[in-house]
Amino acid sequence: MSTPFPFTAVVGQDDLRLALLLNAVSPAVGGVLVRGEKGTAKSTAVRALSALLPEVAVVPGCRFSCDPAAPDPGCPDGPHEPGPGGARPARMVELPVGASEDRLVGALDIERALAEGVKAFEPGLLADAHRGILYVDEVNLLHDHLVDLLLDAAAMGASYVEREGVSVRHAARFLLVGTMNPEEGELRPQLLDRFGLTVEVAASREPDQRVEVVRRRLAHDDDPEGFAARWRDEEADVRARIVAARELLPSVVLGDGALRRIAATCAAFEVDGMRADIVMARTATALAAWAGRTDVLAEDVRQAALLALPHRRRRNPFDAPGLDEDKLDRTLEEFGDDDPEPEPDPGPDADPDPDPDGGPDGPGGGGDGGGGGLPPSGGPDGPDAGTAEAPQNTGDTGDTGDSADQGEAGESGAVPGARPGGGGEQRPAPAAEPFRTKVLSVPGLGEGAAGRRSRARTEHGRTTGARRPRGTLTKLHLAATVQAAAPHQRARGRDGRGLVVRRDDLRQATREGREGNLVLFVVDASGSMAARRRMGAVKGAVLSLLLDAYQRRDKVGLVTFRGGAAEVALPPTSSVDAAAVRLESLPTGGRTPLAAGLLRAHEVLRVERLRDPARRALVVVVTDGRATGGPDPVGLAGRAARLFAADGVASVVVDCESGPVRLGLAGLLARELGGTAVTLEELRADAIAGLVKDVRGDSRRAA
Repeated sequence: MSTPFPFTAVVGQDDLRLALLLNAVSPAVGGVLVRGEKGTAKSTAVRALSALLPEVAVVPGCRFSCDPAAPDPGCPDGPHEPGPGGARPARMVELPVGASEDRLVGALDIERALAEGVKAFEPGLLADAHRGILYVDEVNLLHDHLVDLLLDAAAMGASYVEREGVSVRHAARFLLVGTMNPEEGELRPQLLDRFGLTVEVAASREPDQRVEVVRRRLAHDDDPEGFAARWRDEEADVRARIVAARELLPSVVLGDGALRRIAATCAAFEVDGMRADIVMARTATALAAWAGRTDVLAEDVRQAALLALPHRRRRNPFDAPGLDEDKLDRTLEEFGDDDPEPEPDPGPDADPDPDPDGGPDGPGGGGDGGGGGLPPSGGPDGPDAGTAEAPQNTGDTGDTGDSADQGEAGESGAVPGARPGGGGEQRPAPAAEPFRTKVLSVPGLGEGAAGRRSRARTEHGRTTGARRPRGTLTKLHLAATVQAAAPHQRARGRDGRGLVVRRDDLRQATREGREGNLVLFVVDASGSMAARRRMGAVKGAVLSLLLDAYQRRDKVGLVTFRGGAAEVALPPTSSVDAAAVRLESLPTGGRTPLAAGLLRAHEVLRVERLRDPARRALVVVVTDGRATGGPDPVGLAGRAARLFAADGVASVVVDCESGPVRLGLAGLLARELGGTAVTLEELRADAIAGLVKDVRGDSRRAA
């Protein structure tokens, strides 16, 4: 077994380390969600934490890690007789992104349950993680139903497995840690709220700190055992401090003043529900215990708010998580008149300034200004890692004054001073307010990843039939199984009330639900779309469709065309907020190479089909239908559009043409694509009575 990187040797990342330690002190805090760019020690810190947790006493032979002092009365391996127990290190169990439901919660042997009446249960990862750490890397890529099961178990402290009337329950209390890169997609706000704390991490911009990170990483890779030995004393100190904080935790008093500050803070930031108040209370109590105090102070409440509230402030996927610290300070000051008396001076023998490189109080303070300090990071760490911000682009994006009246400007050529190939580029127009859109779905029955857009055969949904299982049986169709076994009962010698069932009789339930699709936006950014008012409306419509794609768990991509070429502004991704950022900065101007945009989109789909053949695509072309530049641009666009029709790709054209005189070119393009056209007005959900529109369109109109 490889030697993990020591927790106390992690450079910087003070908020991350503190959040993990608070959960180690009080698992009731509810876990940690770690958000940040790749290569920022997210996984390293989580894996290192398990070595700091105290050993757990267990009942020998119990697969569910029951505590011999208080065994679970409902344990499937019980009942357990009183007696001495054994001890083992706390486990860290990893949940892979591609894990099945049975792998997570456990599996019942349905054949034995039906034929013998025996609850033959194989424990899953939730049982393995009981009284330890359950770590989910890339939690934002985990299927929603698995995240729901995971968070339900974390909240209830137990896991329930039910299959066709057969039920098994076992204890499942663990420290839940999830990591994610926001560039790969966000979690739903409902799921974000279920994580107790969240931490944003980023790589340090301080050269000295980056040097120290590399130095320690290389030293560990060259000699893992020797490197760990150099940090053994610091690890032991933090381990002892966790044990002491756990013992002190029941004695910590959360006074009325602290509770009032917590309630006022949550109300001031308008967080939904009461979970934030409860998590803040538990976090502030854990902070006091970590600092060795029995009273919760205002600084504990402030630190708890910084860890527990930022992810609960999001109202839609385009909102950046965060907290206004000035507003937080004003709120705490307003409700801070009844602080408890400060604790007495510890005396002249106390160390007033602990060595930041030699003990568990390390950078981040030793009991004040952050709720009790952090483990050491040692070495020339410099400022806290992850706190330096990248330089922001503050270039002027304001209106140029006359751009709103340009209309078709740039359609016939480049404006002097524009970039080569830009064809008279104009500054980006702001997007209009998003709105609720009609549901656009891909026709037919797919087999893609679970989502909320188009009909598909899925693991979850309404039962539509039965079939012989391929591999492991996951969802039993009871009626079909009984029907298959019934004709053979006499031949099998049935002599009692039980049904004699063989493996060949078992039938898998087939279910129909919804899948997520790849929604590929092909956006016309040419001069004909450049009028400020029109482009703002177009961006608002695309932003609305992006929000709809987020809610329906789709992947999205963005292709734009203008001037003389098309470009992939965003390859297919699960991060709709990344698409929104690209859309917001989209410049306009120049000719309309419609054929180039369609051909580029067709190539993107071809590559994506190789990567994910089960995910069906929906192409949304946002244009007024014009095509200019080069010989026969209209004919080229028509031939490119027919490639989508030949491949059976579902498509819709959002007609952006405006004014009293309309040429209807978008409708002609939709016919060539084999899809349908909707205007910006028709795209709104309340524009017409029919809420669901088949993007293939009316087959008679396409004929």
